[in-house]
Amino acid sequence: MSNIKQLLVQAEAAHNAADWSSLIQYLQQLILGADSEDPEIVKNREYLLKLTLSMLEMGDFQQRWEITKVLTNLGNIAIPPLVEILEDEDAEEELRWYAARTLGEFKHPEAIASIVELLKNDEDEELKAIAATALGQMGTVAIASLTELLLDENTRLLAVRSLCCIRQPETITPLLSVVQDPQAAIRAAAIEALSSFHDERVPPVLLKALDDTAATVRRAALLGLGFRPDLHQALDLITRLQPKLYDFNLDVRCAAAVTLSRIGSDDAAKHLFDLLISPQTPITLQLETIRALSWVGTLSSLEYLQEAVNQSTSETVWQEIVTVLGRVQKSQLTTPATEILLQILRLQHPATEIAKIKSAIALSLGQLGEMQAIEPLISLLGDSNASVRLHAIAALKNLDGEATHQQLQQLANNDAITPDLKQGIAIALAEW
Repeated sequence: MSNIKQLLVQAEAAHNAADWSSLIQYLQQLILGADSEDPEIVKNREYLLKLTLSMLEMGDFQQRWEITKVLTNLGNIAIPPLVEILEDEDAEEELRWYAARTLGEFKHPEAIASIVELLKNDEDEELKAIAATALGQMGTVAIASLTELLLDENTRLLAVRSLCCIRQPETITPLLSVVQDPQAAIRAAAIEALSSFHDERVPPVLLKALDDTAATVRRAALLGLGFRPDLHQALDLITRLQPKLYDFNLDVRCAAAVTLSRIGSDDAAKHLFDLLISPQTPITLQLETIRALSWVGTLSSLEYLQEAVNQSTSETVWQEIVTVLGRVQKSQLTTPATEILLQILRLQHPATEIAKIKSAIALSLGQLGEMQAIEPLISLLGDSNASVRLHAIAALKNLDGEATHQQLQQLANNDAITPDLKQGIAIALAEW
């Protein structure tokens, strides 16, 4: 008996014994294997489909997940029975879910038609959402059907979400047709999807959406414009975005801060700084603005962070600024960032009275890796707080290890240093 015939016999035996795990293995070997086009397999394809469908019906969640790969490899003969499952309102919900998901793998008119029909008529919202995703996965072949679904307000939102999944230029025109839809969720989804395209029709739509009555739409437009910093001069984006920093909706304000940071100019940094130091700015937005200033990535943006440290009285603000300074990656900015942190230590800023902020300063100095931080970090080894000492040790290890180790050894023999520092150095050398 040939190997394929033997596998067919074993598959039938596993099916009759309800041994689903073994059945999956045999079906995978037969249909996904290198011999899947063997005449013996082709001749028995209908029977293999029957076994696979029984596996889909009887298996558990994981087994069904695995068997769908087999179904798609069986080809278009799997479509009619899957459509039948999908249309059976009495069938188990999870089974219909898998049928919809699997049909989405077939870029075939019959599969598209069945999913579209379900979207129009079925009342199960979860199943419809899965079906919409399946349509989106079909790609450009489903665009015509989805465009038709846009005409019905009952299926419009699902159609827009499906079009969002396709990410092809052919979806721009149908998406543009719903950017002024009465439903805010539809407008927001369309704006978000359109933001992916560098198409001349999109920026005017995003600019108009900045003044939408719905916060979700304004936020989507802001984030979309953040992907087009190349247009900031042509569209005068900074002027258009600045008022949104003071929108009545907090999520919109945070999105405006992020988008301004992506433009990366000194003017954008100035607007972010003004927002940061405003007494009316809530702490959540202050933290977002601190991060945004660090993302601007200019010398002036770091100077604004330094000024904010000096003006603020908030421990939370101090800690966030110290933390983001340690994440600076541009080589031309690591030295200025290090200098800001060292000045906080040198001037004994009130933040240095807080152990967790001193620890954060040590961590950031270690991340920046500038050698001028060695001596200040060594000084922190004499701190009374164990966490500060440990962070200082970790930071020192991130610098030039050999040079730092030699300096610690020299200091260990220096009787002029304080007992606390001497003990801290001994601990550091032991940790080394």
